[in-house]
Amino acid sequence: MQISITFLGAAQNVTGSRYLVKTNGFRFLVDCGLYQERELKERDWAPFPVKPQNIDAVLLTHAHLDHCGYLPRLVKQGFRHKIYCTAATADITKIMLMDAAHLQMQDAENKKKRHDRDGRKGAHPELPLYTTEDAQACITHLTTVPYNQTLQLAPGISCRYYDAGHVLGAAMIEVKILQNGEERTMLFSGDIGRPNKPILNNPTVFSNADYVLTESTYGDRELDAPAEMYPRLVDVVNSTVAAGGNIVIPSFALERSQDILYYLSQALNEQKIKPIQVLLDSPMAVDITKIFSCYADLFDDEMKALLKAGKSPFSFPGLRCMTSIEESKSINNIKEPSIIISGAGMCNGGRIKYHLIQNITRPESTILFVGYQAVETLGRLITDGATEVRILGQQYPVKAKIVKLNGFSSHADKNELLRWISAIKQPRQVFVVHGEESAANTYAESIRQNKGWKVTVPKYLEEFNLD
Repeated sequence: MQISITFLGAAQNVTGSRYLVKTNGFRFLVDCGLYQERELKERDWAPFPVKPQNIDAVLLTHAHLDHCGYLPRLVKQGFRHKIYCTAATADITKIMLMDAAHLQMQDAENKKKRHDRDGRKGAHPELPLYTTEDAQACITHLTTVPYNQTLQLAPGISCRYYDAGHVLGAAMIEVKILQNGEERTMLFSGDIGRPNKPILNNPTVFSNADYVLTESTYGDRELDAPAEMYPRLVDVVNSTVAAGGNIVIPSFALERSQDILYYLSQALNEQKIKPIQVLLDSPMAVDITKIFSCYADLFDDEMKALLKAGKSPFSFPGLRCMTSIEESKSINNIKEPSIIISGAGMCNGGRIKYHLIQNITRPESTILFVGYQAVETLGRLITDGATEVRILGQQYPVKAKIVKLNGFSSHADKNELLRWISAIKQPRQVFVVHGEESAANTYAESIRQNKGWKVTVPKYLEEFNLD
């Protein structure tokens, strides 16, 4: 067999998922994401390690920017073929990429103004990585693939997409390669969801694969069960309201915002919290929430039952979906305690920065983190206990209450990852990716100890020939 795989990202780090497979004279990428760790962002600006015009296809697992966010740049540099993904992922990716491009253009303009004001000069940071025109050009390459149906990529190469249970439309991708009468199966986990989370089905379980690429975001720790987060969320809301403050929730527009709305709707219906304004201040989250209504067939039984009973968690008294800048600014004039859900989820851009400025110095307010915070991001600095942080060029003391509820994560934890991979009959090799170095190494060692398998934690740009 002549198969090689090169790790162009998410190798001993979490973001920038990009895996290049070469076989049968065909080259394809699985995912093509942005780097979001500050110290690694320079890789986004560097020339792509492989000539994009020589790549024959991209297989996209889901619409988070660390998996899809580099695609406009790839197309701009010469990629001319199809980007395969599920229909829900395609619809959401269009929103994500256009929003990312808009924010990059806006941030570049603001940086230039600050540099001009301060008498400094900058190079590419004053330019967007790509524009809305670049994003629009990329979107035309999206090609939808149904779950559980075989797609022939090239002679001897096929793939199938399976529900990952991570975010709406997310997929695990199984690739089959046939050479000289021999077949090899490669399984790309993408991001593996947690069992028994609201809204979506549980992640697909597999019994066979020759080569497995598995994520390891939480490969070194256990998380609280999703059901345990509900009473803790209720407590945070009630205690903050009693103190007279706001609950500010930095949240990813895709899935996490919808999960939070699900639990807040439940708490209001069960009268566990008093009526309160819930402000979804994220145009992207608002648009994505609308897309959810188009894919009810992807929901789990509990969510389908809620919809049938007319109790959609995306429409309840007190919920305001805010899209315009004027609406966002008007939040500052609200005197009574409110719940503010805004992006970006790691506080590295978007409207959340303005809400942090208004609340992070207020001891009565709570900044509630409900998702993973990558190294070097503003969210990570805050959750790691910084007493002062820089936001939009100014320093602010951290006086608000900081709460982190990891149980809301859409990523499987260590035990859930082990259960998922243990269902597979011994593969030839496992590659542990999409995790900080310590998490990836811990999870890899757990697999070795529990299963005795050959497990590798690849390095950036490392290439492997598979037999």
